[in-house]
Amino acid sequence: MSMPPIARFGREYLAIPGPSVIPDAVLQAMHRGAPNIYAGALVDMAATLGPDLKRVARTVGHVAMYIGNGHAAWEAALANTIAPGDTVLVPATGRFAHGWADMAEGLGAEVQIMDFGKRAPMDMDQIEAALRADTSHKIKAVLAVHVDTSTSIRNDIHAVRKALDAAEHPALLMADCIASLACDHFEMDAWGVDVMVAGCQKGLMVPPGMAFVFFNDKAAQVRADMARVSRYWDWTPRANPEEFFMYWNGTAPTHHLYGLRTALDIIHTEGMEAVWKRHALLARAIWAACDAWGSTGPLELNVADAAHRSVAVTSLRLEAPHATALRDWVEHNLGLTLGIGLGMAPPGDPAWHGFFRLGHMGHVNGHMIMGLLGGIEAGLIALDIPHGTGALEAAAQVIGKG
Repeated sequence: MSMPPIARFGREYLAIPGPSVIPDAVLQAMHRGAPNIYAGALVDMAATLGPDLKRVARTVGHVAMYIGNGHAAWEAALANTIAPGDTVLVPATGRFAHGWADMAEGLGAEVQIMDFGKRAPMDMDQIEAALRADTSHKIKAVLAVHVDTSTSIRNDIHAVRKALDAAEHPALLMADCIASLACDHFEMDAWGVDVMVAGCQKGLMVPPGMAFVFFNDKAAQVRADMARVSRYWDWTPRANPEEFFMYWNGTAPTHHLYGLRTALDIIHTEGMEAVWKRHALLARAIWAACDAWGSTGPLELNVADAAHRSVAVTSLRLEAPHATALRDWVEHNLGLTLGIGLGMAPPGDPAWHGFFRLGHMGHVNGHMIMGLLGGIEAGLIALDIPHGTGALEAAAQVIGKG
């Protein structure tokens, strides 16, 4: 049997934009026998999760927890607020906005998509104009993705609220923070967000399997006025449980709860502002390296303006088939896994091989990012992909200067 490349021995590094690197403390917290789900320590501990999740979301509103992924959170948010025949406005800057729109359509909603492409953020003037044009207020919600994981575009959610207010439109503002929560700066209450959805497997640093829907009193009233909501997706008993099992409409995701408790402790020990600053610093180091590589080569940041880039994920363009070749080389030779160019081109299209993504969310620090960048540089050299010099020095300057 052939041996793997010598530089691959050791801990592997999953640098995709979710699932993210899981802290050892979270894994250790989950490594235990099954607990009593009816009374005792688990029930007492679970009651502490909601308040600390809301601290991350920066809200005094409500949170409902589900066993599921981000798509489950999409459906839960829609099921509680959008009836068949209602209209939703979806400004799209990547694959995931289209995914949420498709979910709404599947539930019987009328969907108006405003597609701003894959390299630029939402245009607030166009959004405000669409809202002003809706004089009968058919639009019941604006589904806005804060960070689209496919393109790495970060949208100004507060500006969407300002557009709604300027148009004097009563629609709910719903934000997808699946990629951004606990990474990119987000303020649910201060920015006027009515509903926010998230998952556990990115900035919250827990293995995939839990989804969250945060909502305010305005959204709760919309739910109260709904003719019906399915028993499973109904957020009311989950946010205000009379019994522990009502959080989950059945058996709890016991070991995920232990992991989440530890992850929240890690986040709040660091402090939310510090978490945001760490992600911003490490992202700037990555961008500096990418700028250096791209100075005399084909590598290019998908989002030209740094003000519109997420600090959790970076989408990169690299002439096909270089991107796939690079991903394959670093994974096979170094144990470093980079993200595919999801949504940037259809699978099977040769252009698919011209994109890749870097996940730098959650449990990452300076030496991990420098290792990630060093691995990419090794791959560029090994594959003779044209690139500029000084990338690692540029990244080190950013981190070194703080």
